[in-house]
This record gives sequence, structure tokens and C-alpha cells, in this order.
Amino acid sequence: MVNSVILPPDYTPNTKEEYMNEMQLEYFRLKLLEWKKELLAQSNDTLDDLRQGGLNQPDDVDRASLETDKSIDLRTKDRARKLIMKIDEALERIEDGSYGYCEETGEEIGIGRLMARPIATLCVEAQERHERMEKTYDDEA
Repeated sequence: MVNSVILPPDYTPNTKEEYMNEMQLEYFRLKLLEWKKELLAQSNDTLDDLRQGGLNQPDDVDRASLETDKSIDLRTKDRARKLIMKIDEALERIEDGSYGYCEETGEEIGIGRLMARPIATLCVEAQERHERMEKTYDDEA
């Protein structure tokens, strides 16, 4: 898809417009690309941090603290990797025309929800249904 849409600098999608028009799609595409760029930069910083400094700390407490920090960094990097995958999937949905519509019901996800969570794939009702089912299964376990 070649983007011929140029957004005004102050553009924000609103509910008065036609849902998922070219301007809204371009807005969310740019928002997703910026988020991905930030995550990749953070991920690279985390990798650099992990490469620096070894576990050759003379003090057990220092070594334990460093190991804990590295563990947190790795979890953060893994979370970023998963988010980047979801961002890529959302960008694919923009390309194929399914972005902004619930994967389960086909209904509009809604501008407000997408502004808060641009990688959302479910409308609020479907998301709540999933969360209730998860809670039910968690309670049974």
C-alpha cells in the first residue's frame, strides 16, 4: 500500500469521521511505527547493558543484584519482542483492511480503545468475554 495521505500535524482521529478512513489508518500506522521504533531502541539499549559488565563482582550481594538486574532486563526485552510482533501484526491488518475491527465479532473496536491500545484485536465486549473465561479457568485450576 502506497501512502498518499499526509496528516496535518495536529490530526487526531475522532468518532465524527467515517470509521477507519484513510486519515485514521495513516494515523495509526504512524503511531505503530513510532512505538516499534521506540521499542527497538530500548531493546538495543538493553542488549548493550547486558553485554557490558560481567558477573565478576567480588561481593556476593553485588553479584546477586547484578543477576537480578540482568534477569529484569531480559524479561523487559522479551516483552518488547512480543509487543513488536503484535505491532507488526497490527500493521499487516492496516494493509489488509481488517485493522480496527474485532477479530471475533467483526464489529468496530472503536477509536478510543485503539488510541489507548493500538494493537487491540478485540472489541471491549469480546475482550471482557475472554477475560471472564480466563478467570473461570484460573479459578478451576
